[in-house]
Amino acid sequence: MKPRLLIVDDDEEIRSQMKWGLGADYEISLAENRAAAVECFKAQRPAVVLLDLGLPPHPGNPVEGLAALEEILSIDAFAKVVIITGQAERQIAINAVWQGAFGFLAKPVEIAELKVTLKQAFYLAELERDHRALQQAIKTDMFEHMLGSSQQMRDVFSSIRKVASTEAPVLILGESGTGKEMTALAIHRQSGRKPGPFIAINCGAIPENLLESELFGHEKGSFTGAHTQRAGRIESAAGGTLLLDEIGELPLSLQVKLLRFLQEQCIERIGGRREIRVDARVIAATNSDLSKAMKEGRFREDLYYRLAVVVLRIPPLRERVGDIHLLGKAFLKKFGSESGKPRIKFAAGALLAIEKHPWPGNVRELENRIRRAVIMSEGTHVSASDLELQEVEAAAASEPQTLKEAREAVERDLVQRALRRHNGKIAAAAADLGISRPTFYELMEKLGIHKEGGSDTPSTEL
Repeated sequence: MKPRLLIVDDDEEIRSQMKWGLGADYEISLAENRAAAVECFKAQRPAVVLLDLGLPPHPGNPVEGLAALEEILSIDAFAKVVIITGQAERQIAINAVWQGAFGFLAKPVEIAELKVTLKQAFYLAELERDHRALQQAIKTDMFEHMLGSSQQMRDVFSSIRKVASTEAPVLILGESGTGKEMTALAIHRQSGRKPGPFIAINCGAIPENLLESELFGHEKGSFTGAHTQRAGRIESAAGGTLLLDEIGELPLSLQVKLLRFLQEQCIERIGGRREIRVDARVIAATNSDLSKAMKEGRFREDLYYRLAVVVLRIPPLRERVGDIHLLGKAFLKKFGSESGKPRIKFAAGALLAIEKHPWPGNVRELENRIRRAVIMSEGTHVSASDLELQEVEAAAASEPQTLKEAREAVERDLVQRALRRHNGKIAAAAADLGISRPTFYELMEKLGIHKEGGSDTPSTEL
């Protein structure tokens, strides 16, 4: 569909000329006075308005035109209003821009200049609309800085809310890059321990001979180089939450000491002779197979059951239906703004490549690829090559051969995606595509799509 443009001018001949000159590019609506303009704007909500300041009942005075500008912007502050003005009203038009007008053109208007101005206005309106839609999506689907609209992530968010209100130890399982630390931080922020510290330590990133001191602290002189007394991470987490990341890498000797802390809530610093009571909640995380580690004797079974009172599994990105595009657009906006490229978008091939890539590094990989792509891109679009992904091309044999086949292929893809996004819920999927439920059913029947699972009742789950 062509974008809609409202032209407001009291001169019928000018209205007709503009409609003839611009009708190939836009759906044109016409109004000859302020009342008609406001009524038309309310009914049709065009993104751009072309407004003559001299309107009846006083066409030689800009008062009516300025009043129309004020009313239109009060209805939609994001509307782009282009003022048409005579030379004598130039300063008034400049003031109108300060009041929210997009810009102004002096009479007589050159059609080529007008087309360029309108193109810029519609482009900016589209950018702002996409930005607002993205912000709304992020606001709706954001939970403690974690973004996701898939049912898998909604289940994770629900579990976080439930477990946060308890003091139970939590074991977070998930592949590298899925957001295990963010999940632990979300539990902390949702809990009564939020005012306290959140202390994280990666058990696989610290050499074994230093890890005990990092966890439990040491007394002055307890070993070579221990020049001062030092509290460990467990002690530092008192009153808050301790995250033991990559818990599967913890040496067996330290597993015994950690188990004692979990049982008694007491520790002893290296070289110390007194017990120190520490009130800290423990959350552990790993991407390794602890069941296999227990069978091989690398992880204590009693420690596992102390840590795994509640187990949260974070799904890999490839299983989060609909989240890849949501996260991708959020990262693109973030890094585009940081790099001075706020208008950058994904090329169509990039979106297809993103969807087809398996994302072994999960959200972290997606974030890093998009950060690099924004830096390396030279135009206004990020390509698949910018993302260091292969262009995805459908096999020639599977390409639609006729216009009808192409249309049905697009419709089938949209319907199936909507059903996946909304877990098979017909009403929600139809609303997502902007069609009625009966029409959605007709499309499913025409395309041979059968609903698998799901409910037709809108979900109330967050």
